[in-house]
Amino acid sequence: MNDYLERTGLPGAVVAVTRGDQVIRAAGYGHDADGRALTAGTPMPVASLSKSFTALAVMQLVEAGKVNLDAPVRHYLPEFEMADPRAGKITVRQLLNQTSGMADSAFPDLTLPQSDTLAGAVARMRGAKLSAEPGTKMNYHNPNYFVAARLVEVVSGVPFADHMSGEVFGPLGMRASSTVDTTKDMPGGAKGYIRAYGQVIPRSHPYWFANGSQGVVTTAGDLTRWLIMQNGKGRSADGRQIVSPRSIETMREPAKGSSYGMGWSTNKPGQGPVRIQHTGWLLTHNAMQTLLPAGGYGIAVVTNTGMSLEDDSALITQGLVDLTEGKAPEPTSPFTMTTDLVLAALTFLALALGVLGVLRSRSWAGRTTGRPLWRVVLRLVPYTLPVAIFAALADLFGLLLNRAGTMDQITYVWPALYVWLGTTALASAAVITARGFHTVRARRRPAGITSDDSPVAAGAGRVRR
Repeated sequence: MNDYLERTGLPGAVVAVTRGDQVIRAAGYGHDADGRALTAGTPMPVASLSKSFTALAVMQLVEAGKVNLDAPVRHYLPEFEMADPRAGKITVRQLLNQTSGMADSAFPDLTLPQSDTLAGAVARMRGAKLSAEPGTKMNYHNPNYFVAARLVEVVSGVPFADHMSGEVFGPLGMRASSTVDTTKDMPGGAKGYIRAYGQVIPRSHPYWFANGSQGVVTTAGDLTRWLIMQNGKGRSADGRQIVSPRSIETMREPAKGSSYGMGWSTNKPGQGPVRIQHTGWLLTHNAMQTLLPAGGYGIAVVTNTGMSLEDDSALITQGLVDLTEGKAPEPTSPFTMTTDLVLAALTFLALALGVLGVLRSRSWAGRTTGRPLWRVVLRLVPYTLPVAIFAALADLFGLLLNRAGTMDQITYVWPALYVWLGTTALASAAVITARGFHTVRARRRPAGITSDDSPVAAGAGRVRR
C-alpha cells in the first residue's frame, strides 16, 4: 500500500482484509481531502457496495415472512408507479438482480433533478418508462435499489437508516456505520480527488441522491465485520446468524444470462478462481469488495479518488489478491497517468493546428474561388467531426459505461480527454468559421479585384509586340 501511494500519488485509502473469522488487516493510508490522516476508524463512502447491504436487509424480511421475492413490488409498495403498464409486473427479485426493465436509457437518473428522500426518489419515477420487459434483461440502474430501500422502509415501518442500524449494522457490531440520503450527508460532502495529467486534484462532489444504492458510510474496521459475516455464510464474528446461508447463496446467484446476483457479481467459469465482488463509484471515491471462497479471504478497499476507466481500488485489490495467492504484486498504476501525457501533447497539437488553420484561412479561400461552392463546403465537412464528437461526448460515455451522465460528470471521470476533445472541437470550429468567412468574402468581391483588394494593373502580363 505504501508503495502504491508513493508510485501513483493516491492521496488516501482504507483497506480491510479478513480470512475466515480472523482480521488480517484493517488500516488507513494517506489522508482525506482536508489533509486529515486516514485510519481504520475513518468513515468513508463505499458507493455501490451499498447495494449488497440493501439486498441483505430485504432478505432478512424475506426470512421473516414479510416479503416474497417473487411477488410484485406494488404488493408491498403501492406508491411505486411508472408510465409503463409493465411496471406492475416487476418483482422484488427483479429489483435486486436488476432485471426489472428499468435502465438509464429510459430514465437517465443522474442527468435529472435529484431527490432528498427515498419516498421522493420513488415518486420521481412516475413519468419513467421501461427499456425492456421485466425479467428479460439485466441493466445496472441505481433506482432499482432506491425502490428496494423504500420497500424495506415501508414494510418494516421505520426509516431505512434506522432499520439498517437496528437490523444490519448493529447486530454485526458495525458501530461506526450508517446509511445516508445524499452525497451532501456524507463526510465532507463526499469531497475527494480526481486524476488529471499525472496529478490528483481535490474536488467537491455534486449533489446526488444515494440511499439504498450508494448511501453506506463505513470504516475499514467495520468492513472486516461485514466480510467475516459474508465468508461465514451469514454468521457474524461473535456467532450471531445475521441471515441464513441459503439467503447468502441467493444473493450471490447470478440472474439468468448475467453475472449479477443481488448486490454481488461472480466471475464466469474459466476466468480463474471464483471471485464474488462488487465495485462502487462516486465521482470522488471508488471502492471494491471481493470474496475469495477458495482461500476464505475477504478484501475491501476504498480510495478517495473518483470514478474512472481504471480505478485505484481495483488495482489495489488485485495486488492484495496476488498476496493471498503467494505472488508478488505487480507495480501497477492507473493507465490515465500515462495516457494523459499523450492527451496533453495532442491538445497542444490541436491548438497549434487550429491557430495555423485560422491564419491561413484567407489564402485557402483565395485558392478555392474558382471551384464550385459545393466542393468547398465538402472540404470543410471533415472539420465538423470533432465538433460532433464533443457535442455527443456524454452519450458516447453513456454507451461505454452503460450509464447516462452529463458533460460536467465527464470532467470528473477523465478531465484530460474532455480538454483534448474540447480543444479539438474549438479549433475545428474556428477553422470552419474563418474559412467560411473568407470564402464568402472572396466570392462577393467584384471582378478585377485581387485577394488583397488592389486593382489589377491594366497592362500587367501584356506581351510586348
